[in-house]
Amino acid sequence: MSWNSSSHRIAVVGAGAAGTLTAVQLLRQSERLGRAAEIWLIDPAGQPGPGVAYGTSDPRHLLNVAAGRMSAFPDDPEHFLRWFAARHPGAGPGDYLPRQEYGRYLTEVLDTTAAGSRRARLHRVRDRVVGARAQGAGVALRLTDGTELRVDAAVLALGNFAPGQDWAGTELRESRRFVADPWEPGALDDVPEDADVLLVGTGLTMADLAVSLARPGRVLHAVSRNGLVPRDHLTEPAPAAEPPRLDGSRGLDALRRDVRHYLAASRRACGDWRPGMDGLRPLTAALWQQLSTADRSRFLREDLRLWEVHRHRMAPGTAAMVRALRDSGRLRVACAETVRAVPGADAVTVRLSDGRELRVGAVINCTGAQTDLRRTADPLVRCLLDRGHARTGPAGLGFDTWSDGRLVPAVVTSVSRLWTLGVLRRGNLLESTAIPEIRAQAAEVAGSVLTVLGRRSGPRATDRYGQTLSTTLDAAEFYNEALDRILAGERGAEALLTEAVTTDPDFAAGHAALALLGHECGAVPDPAAALEAARRAAARRANDRERSLIAALDARLNGTEEAGRTALLRHIADHPREALVVSAAVPTISFNGVTGAEEAWALIEGLSGTYGADWWYLGQLAFVRQEQERWQEAEALAAQALTARPSAGHAVHARSHVFYETGEHRAGLAWLDDWIRRYGADSSHCAHFSWHAALHELMLDDRRAVRRRFHRELAGSGVSGGRVLVDSVSMLWRARMTGSWSGELPLTGLLEAAPAHWLDAPATSFAALHSALALAAAGDLDGLGRLRAHAVTHHQEAFALVIAPLCEALAAVLRESWREAALRLWPLLPELGRVGGSRAQLGVVEETLLHALIAGGEHDRAADLLAARLDRRPAPLDRRRLTALSDLRAARV
Repeated sequence: MSWNSSSHRIAVVGAGAAGTLTAVQLLRQSERLGRAAEIWLIDPAGQPGPGVAYGTSDPRHLLNVAAGRMSAFPDDPEHFLRWFAARHPGAGPGDYLPRQEYGRYLTEVLDTTAAGSRRARLHRVRDRVVGARAQGAGVALRLTDGTELRVDAAVLALGNFAPGQDWAGTELRESRRFVADPWEPGALDDVPEDADVLLVGTGLTMADLAVSLARPGRVLHAVSRNGLVPRDHLTEPAPAAEPPRLDGSRGLDALRRDVRHYLAASRRACGDWRPGMDGLRPLTAALWQQLSTADRSRFLREDLRLWEVHRHRMAPGTAAMVRALRDSGRLRVACAETVRAVPGADAVTVRLSDGRELRVGAVINCTGAQTDLRRTADPLVRCLLDRGHARTGPAGLGFDTWSDGRLVPAVVTSVSRLWTLGVLRRGNLLESTAIPEIRAQAAEVAGSVLTVLGRRSGPRATDRYGQTLSTTLDAAEFYNEALDRILAGERGAEALLTEAVTTDPDFAAGHAALALLGHECGAVPDPAAALEAARRAAARRANDRERSLIAALDARLNGTEEAGRTALLRHIADHPREALVVSAAVPTISFNGVTGAEEAWALIEGLSGTYGADWWYLGQLAFVRQEQERWQEAEALAAQALTARPSAGHAVHARSHVFYETGEHRAGLAWLDDWIRRYGADSSHCAHFSWHAALHELMLDDRRAVRRRFHRELAGSGVSGGRVLVDSVSMLWRARMTGSWSGELPLTGLLEAAPAHWLDAPATSFAALHSALALAAAGDLDGLGRLRAHAVTHHQEAFALVIAPLCEALAAVLRESWREAALRLWPLLPELGRVGGSRAQLGVVEETLLHALIAGGEHDRAADLLAARLDRRPAPLDRRRLTALSDLRAARV
C-alpha cells in the first residue's frame, strides 16, 4: 500500500515487554479498524521484546507467573502456552518456564504481527529518546543525536529505572567491586569467582542472583531493612478465591482488618492464603485509589514490603533452590542495613547495622527499581517534568495518568498526546508491573491512542460519543478535550473551546457550547454573542443535529422557562448521545437544569442503554441514586466512575453526599481532603467540595477546623460567581446558626464578589435562597425587604411560596423575634424542594429554625427536631446540642 500523510504516526518509546506489547496492539487494532499507521519502536537495545525483565541468559531464571497466564493477548489466554508447547512438548499451564523463553516469545509475536500487517507498518529505531516537546497537535521526540521524530502520539514504555544507590556511599559507588545494576549487560562479569558476595536487598532480584552466583565454598549474604524474602507459589496452584467486598475509603486501619479477615477465611476454605491473595488482584487499583494520601504513604512505609512478598511470589523451582542454599548455609538472609563499606585491594569490608562485619568480593545492589521519578537522572523523564508535560503520580510513584493511560500535565490546560503504561502507572494503580496487567494496559492504551487519532483521520471529525462534528480535525480535538473537562467538572474548558472556534471560526457546535457555559456558569462574558456566532456558523456549515442543538440553546437562553425545557428535552429525545445537553437539562453541581427531581431521575435512568459504563454517566446515575436514598448503589456507581476517572466531578459529588447523609463524617472528611489535595486545583467546583468538607467538620463539632478551612479555601479569590453565596456565605451563616462561629462574620469582600443580580433580582429561587442568607449574614434588613418584594411579584411559584416567607423569617431572626421566626420557618421545611439544591444545602434553613427554637426557649420542640435528625444522620454536633437541651430540661424539673 502507499504511505501518506493520512496515516497515524505513533511512537512507542521503549522496546521491552510493555513497549513490544503496545506495538503489537497498535498493529493489530489498526488492522482491525482499517486504519493506516506508521509505528516507530524506539530503543537502543538490539532486540525488541526481552528488555531487562526477560533479557537474562540464565535458564534458571524462571517466570514468577505460570505459563497459562502469560499470553501476550488478553483475548487469547493460552497463546504463550501453545507457542512454548509447539517447541517443547509437554509443557502445562501450571509450569513456570525460563524467562529467556518469554523474551523470545515476545520478539516472535512482534515480528509475526508486523509481517502480517497490511495497513500498519513498524519502524525499528535503535536510539534513545532524551526529550519531548509539543509540536502542533502532536509531539516532537528528540533523539540522542539531536534529530527529532515528529509523531501524532507517543506511548512511553520506559520500564524500570536503575535502583537507587544513596545507601552505598561515595567510596563504594566508585569502586569496581560495587554492582549498581545487576541487570546491566556484563554487570556481573567482574564478581570474583572465589569470594563471598553481599546482596543488598532480599526480593526477587536477590533470589535470581543467588541462584546464578551460588558456588561451592561461597557464602552469599543478603540483607534488607526487613529481611523478608518473597513467598513461593504452590506447585499446583489453586484458583483465585471469590473477590471480597472491601472499601478503602474507610481508611487503612479498617482495610487492614478486612483484608486479614478475608485471607483468614480463604485459608479456612481453601487450606491456604494464596487463593485469597489472588482474589484481591482485581480490586487492588480501586482500593488503592480509595485510600487517602496519608494512608497511601502509610501503606508504602508500613505495609508495602509485606504485601509484595506475598503478592509477587517466587516460582516453585526458584523457591526450592533458594531454600536449599539457605539450608546449606550458602545463602544467609538477615534483617540489617549497611552502615559502612570500605573497598580494599582484594575485598570490601562491610559493617552492618546488626553489628557484624563482612569481608566480601563484591557488593551487589538488589534494592529494586527506582519509582520516584524526581530522583531519576533519565533525561526524557526530567524533560517531561521540567516542561510541565507530566507530573508525578500519587504518593510520588511514576507519572500521574488519566484512566486511559494519558499523562496528566502539570497544568491541565492543553491536549496531551503522551500515554504511558506499566511501572510508570504505579502511583495510580499500585499493581502495574506484571504481564497480566501490562497486556491489558497495552490493549487499552492502543485503543485510546487510535480512538483519539481517529477523530482526526476520517472524512469527518466526531465527538467523544461518535457524533459527527462539522469542523476541522484540529478544532474537533480542542472541542473533545473541552467536553471531557465539562463532563468531569474540570477547569480549562472555556479556553479549549475558544481555541476550537479560533482554529475554525465556522465551528457552530463550539460557539454553542461557549454560549451555554456563559449562560450557566458565567464563564464567557457575552453568551448572547457566542450564540449569535453559532447561528452564523450554522448558516454556513452544520448538520441537522448541530442546528437542533443551536435551536435548543436559543430557546433555553432567550425563551421562557417552559420553552427552554421543552426544546432541550426534545433535542435529547432525538440525539440521546448529546451529553452536553443532557448535562444542561439535569440540575447538578455544574448546571441549573430544567427538570424536577423525579423527571431528572427518569431522564438519567432512561439513558442507561445509551451510555452504559461511561464514567460521566455513572457519576450522574450515582447522584440520582443518592437523591433516592439508595446509598449503597450510589457509592458503588461513584466508585466505578472514579476508578475510570478519579477527577469525575459528578461521582465525587455523589460520594460526598453519601458520606454526609449516612453520617460518615470522619471518613467523608478524610476522603474529601485527599481528593481536594490531588485534584482540587483542576476542579471547577473545588469551592463546593471544600464546602462539603467544612460541613463534615461542622457536624463533627470541630469549630477550629471550620474556621481554618473557611479562611484557607472559601474566603479567597479561588471562589467566584454564585459560589461565593452558595458555598462561602452560606457556610458562615450555618456556622453562626449552630453556635460554631462567634464574633463578627468575615464578610468583607464576599458580597462584593458575588454576582450583583443575585442580591438585587435573582433569576432562580435557588439563587434567591442563598441571597437571603447572605443578606441575613450581613444584617441587611432593608435588603431582605427588597428581596421579599422581588419574590412576591416573581412569576415562578417557588419565589412566593418559599423565598418571600424566608425573607420574613430571617428578618425576624435579625430582630431576635424568635417565636415569629420559628412560626415562619416551620411551614417552609416541606416546601424547600421547590427551590432546587440538595438536602445538605437546604439543611441551612432547618439549622436556622433550630437556632430560633433554642434561642426562644422552645427546648422541647428543638430536642424533638434534633432527635429526629440523629435518627436519620448521626453527628457529634447534634448529639452535643441534644445533650445540652436534656440537661436544661432536667434542671427545670
